[in-house]
Amino acid sequence: MGSTGAQSRPLIKVRTVTNFVRLGRRSADWSDTLSKPVALASGLVARFSALGYDTQTLRIVTNPFGEFLDCNSVETVLESLALLKSATESAAAAAPEGLRIRLAVGEARSAAELELVPRMIKEFGDLCNICVNIGIDQAGVVDANMCDLAAKCVEELAQSTIRGEGNFNFTANFACPECIPYFPAGYLGEGSQNSFAIGLEHPDLLLAVLEPLKLGEVTAEQRGDAWSSAAAHLRDAMEAHIRPLVSAAQELSESHGIAFSGLDSSAAPSKDVVSICKLFEALGVPHFGASGTVEAAAFLTGVFKSVRDVNLVGFSGLMLTCLEDVGMASAAAAGQYDIRALLQYSCVCGIGLDCVPIPGSTPRAKIAALMRDTGTLAFRYNKPLTVRLFPCMGLEPGDMTAFDSDDLCNCTVFKVE
Repeated sequence: MGSTGAQSRPLIKVRTVTNFVRLGRRSADWSDTLSKPVALASGLVARFSALGYDTQTLRIVTNPFGEFLDCNSVETVLESLALLKSATESAAAAAPEGLRIRLAVGEARSAAELELVPRMIKEFGDLCNICVNIGIDQAGVVDANMCDLAAKCVEELAQSTIRGEGNFNFTANFACPECIPYFPAGYLGEGSQNSFAIGLEHPDLLLAVLEPLKLGEVTAEQRGDAWSSAAAHLRDAMEAHIRPLVSAAQELSESHGIAFSGLDSSAAPSKDVVSICKLFEALGVPHFGASGTVEAAAFLTGVFKSVRDVNLVGFSGLMLTCLEDVGMASAAAAGQYDIRALLQYSCVCGIGLDCVPIPGSTPRAKIAALMRDTGTLAFRYNKPLTVRLFPCMGLEPGDMTAFDSDDLCNCTVFKVE
């Protein structure tokens, strides 16, 4: 494996091994049910490590929480979640030391369930990631009522959790398939079998391939061939790492009797890898948000979707997340893009409006309108998009956030028209 200059870090990591598990009403069975994905993940972590790859997280995604938690009231659902937390901790005792375990309790499917979400997340945080899947009617109009209810959740989480960080654990999904390995968009649909998927963190790998190609220096006549060659180089570099990972996953799938659903080829961003913005610069875009950004975003998404010999799941596209990418945050502070630009880029990549800080005073109606805009794009272009907004109480456009989280960097607050 390689490294990125003086930082000497791996070019690629396994961001997540995500298991999709169906829980029943009987809480006494939960620990045994959850122990199976932990055992599988433990085996995978060992195999991946032997191959030279670190694994960051084990994620467990359940069927819709209304199917197994007592949702008669806030009190009963919190009591059920306490039992689930205990079962998760019991199962996690067998996990490799240092492996972070996160839990998503599937989707909220009704207004009554959405009413419970803010308290659930406030009390149980990263053991209670939740999504809501919002659809369209026969005329192609996004469900406005569900968007309003989801916006209400966003508003309440902003007010009830410290610095509004509870919104990290909630998202509105549009045209999202089940078995997405990333949180909080992942969910297990009705009637689907238990399975697992893997997701990667590899922006460093992509930059290591792109930088020597000096695509910003090619002429207009050379551009078509140069970009085509770059796409092949990127695909081949990804596949060289993906093949052994997938082979190991398939072997463990057979031995544990749990289906391997596939791999999300997205280059998941984080504070610990090079910024996605560096990839745009390596493609000759002066800076993220400049002319050429749409073209480069479409190119990179095409690369992620070109990976062969594995079932691609989830987003398998370009992830632009303002609060998980230091470069994206810096570009926002420089005024190089805004929310409307993010929506435009979503037409050719993903992930929608993900981890976007907005003023705490933003009316719920505007949050819902952003959801409807995103949903319209998702269904019009038949692509999975999500909305994960962070209203920041007391902050206005241009102010800097003050998050205190291992997952989030700080970014200037965006204006919402």
